Amino acid sequence: MAQGVVGSVIDLIGGTPVLQLDRLVSHMCLHGRVLLKLEYLNPGSSKKDRVALEMIRNARRDGSLTPGQTVVELTSGNTGTGLAIVCGALGHPFIAVMSRGNSVERAQMMKALGATVELVDQAPGGSPGQVSGADLALVEARTRQVAEDLDAFRADQFLLLGSAQAHERYTGPELWDQSDGQIDAFVDFVGSAGSFTGVMRALRKSHAGVLGYVVEPATAAVLSGASTSRLGHRIQGGGYSMNELPLLDRSLVDGYLTVDDETAIRTTRLLARLEGVFAGFSTGANVAAALDLLRGSDGSISVAALACDSGLKYLSTDLYS
Repeated sequence: MAQGVVGSVIDLIGGTPVLQLDRLVSHMCLHGRVLLKLEYLNPGSSKKDRVALEMIRNARRDGSLTPGQTVVELTSGNTGTGLAIVCGALGHPFIAVMSRGNSVERAQMMKALGATVELVDQAPGGSPGQVSGADLALVEARTRQVAEDLDAFRADQFLLLGSAQAHERYTGPELWDQSDGQIDAFVDFVGSAGSFTGVMRALRKSHAGVLGYVVEPATAAVLSGASTSRLGHRIQGGGYSMNELPLLDRSLVDGYLTVDDETAIRTTRLLARLEGVFAGFSTGANVAAALDLLRGSDGSISVAALACDSGLKYLSTDLYS
């Protein structure tokens, strides 16, 4: 994050602080360190601002995105918010395509930032607040159609390398430097897998012994190969029941951790009450997974995670009710 006066909001993306969660760790009667990088302090209130900026900059640089061309992408709300900010600053109309299963605050925020938002009905049997792989497939199909109809640039967060590069170039090195090189493991709730792969690549460049753990919802742990009877869950922003993610570098995965809905919600609320961190569902999942690693350790390890987005995006849900 730039110091002093800047000329564009995109200059404020990145450089987020890291908080050591001493009060929460003590409350849980554990030993060790949990280091939480507060990505919700980006202008769009999530880690996806970094991804949006990297994808658009790359596309403008290589000519795949031309001046004034429309940008379109599917989103659960965070990437769309980041793209609305970046596209607005750089002169590109932006269309966000989102499932109606996501919280309404996200759509409202994108509209306020100048984006056109198209909401896609959920698959039959879908539940509000729970976006499934089937829901995401419907959003993907509509996004492709919109991109084709308008000859728009598709800022595909599940495929474009910028989705991981943003975290490899910036988030990961920031985290390592801010921790004074004291990180034993990194845990990450996976959506596109861009942040897991990017941060882990950066950490492994600094120290080959850093362990990486993919975090999944307990009922949708398909990446680990677990057998699940139902795939629905309430942890918005990931866990889409996709068996393969193009950006997930499995050579960086040392293990898979699962978190159930209730634990993610309880941990998110504890973060707010004990640490003053007002974050979303996936942050609670990340911190819950980090605490699980502390429980299984000798108490001397440092586990890093990201506070993915702000709790202000979930006031219409039961996260804090």
